Amino acid sequence: MEKRKELIVSAIENGTVIDHIPADKVFQVVKILGLDKMNNPVYLGINVESKKYGTKGFVKVSDKYFDPEDVNKIALVAPTASIIEIKDFEVIRKQTVTIPERIEHIVKCFNPNCVTNKEHDIPTKFRVKYVDGKLRLVCHYCEKYTSEENIEFI
Repeated sequence: MEKRKELIVSAIENGTVIDHIPADKVFQVVKILGLDKMNNPVYLGINVESKKYGTKGFVKVSDKYFDPEDVNKIALVAPTASIIEIKDFEVIRKQTVTIPERIEHIVKCFNPNCVTNKEHDIPTKFRVKYVDGKLRLVCHYCEKYTSEENIEFI
């Protein structure tokens, strides 16, 4: 008897699929997007076999489309992810996330003395930089680096 090797996952009529998430980042994506607090159906796949990455994760969210700030959050956590928008069970748009050159309003500065942490009406702004191949966010105001492992979303 031949073993079945495909994963069957329910299709969504309308909404968004976030695919190719590193398997260890799925719960972080769920948290930063607030999906754990939604009433819409949310489907997760973790440690799913992937030809390209070995294993991957995915998130399907019914009746939800993400704005550019949310896509930037996804890119910071899961730079290999792709966003697939579905309407009437058809793919209407597919994009691979890209980390922008500038990040605004979505990440807290790591420096507790930064003006953005003292004055709450000043929006955060960062330049994206890579140092030794690692992602760093450079604060527009205090010039301090926030490393990937210290990113805290607002």
